[in-house]
Amino acid sequence: MTRKNFPLRISPDLYAALERWAADDLRSVNAQIEYLLTQAARQSGRLKAPPGKPPEPGEPTG
Repeated sequence: MTRKNFPLRISPDLYAALERWAADDLRSVNAQIEYLLTQAARQSGRLKAPPGKPPEPGEPTG
């Protein structure tokens, strides 16, 4: 899968919070942001789970 690069402007406080959260989850800040965006998109029903993956609790099923 090819990934799209783009600049992201966020506040220093938010970046620091993401940096701590990413460290807690053993991820890079970039991976943490992608993870959070993916979860939000799935929970809102805008992105389907990959085939064979059961939906997360609270995630739309179809």
